[in-house]
Amino acid sequence: MKTIGIISYQTPHRKTEQMVLNLAERYHLTVYGLPFVPRPPRRVLFQHRPDQAQAADPAELCAAVGADYVPLESDTQIDNGCDIYLAAAGKLLSGECLRGKRVLNAHPGIIPAVRGLDAFKWAIYDGQPVGVTLHFIDERIDEGTVVSVIQTPVFSNDTLSSFAKRHYEREIWQLCHFEHFLAHGRNPFSDAPRGESRRRMKRELEETLEERFLTYKKLYAQGR
Repeated sequence: MKTIGIISYQTPHRKTEQMVLNLAERYHLTVYGLPFVPRPPRRVLFQHRPDQAQAADPAELCAAVGADYVPLESDTQIDNGCDIYLAAAGKLLSGECLRGKRVLNAHPGIIPAVRGLDAFKWAIYDGQPVGVTLHFIDERIDEGTVVSVIQTPVFSNDTLSSFAKRHYEREIWQLCHFEHFLAHGRNPFSDAPRGESRRRMKRELEETLEERFLTYKKLYAQGR
């Protein structure tokens, strides 16, 4: 049985919980818990990802499924003992940490066109296809070798909330089926132009997102 490393936090983390529960029956898991530094609360008009703090304690979670839990002070302490590593933590990893490892990440945007933060929102705002990119992490931001890209389907009766939920679920699904994509991955967006690495969307732009989403659905809705 392969050993899979999950790089996460020392705090309850929803994405980690979902990955552990989906992967534990197929692999031996080691969850590496890194320190979590809380950021000041940020008021947004539209929360496009579920509250990540609503999850099980990582040590209890791992004990329940027979996974190893290793709390660490730095990512440089993550050993090279796993066959492959999956990034659950949304933080940059150091070059020393990445050395000698294969670390996969699911970026919630189509690389290289949609990079950086709030990828879901920026893609809709710019009229770009919304999708998830499975890629190997290197020391650059959202620049590592692409394994596979899947577009998130949108339907005519979708709301921003229903579309965001489906998109987040595709991110988890792609990470949990990483072996399939390593063997059969494809990238229908390989010719996409390279976009800039974006910061969080400002409130005044976010206020236009509902209207932009109506235009997005006209462009991309299934069966249109």
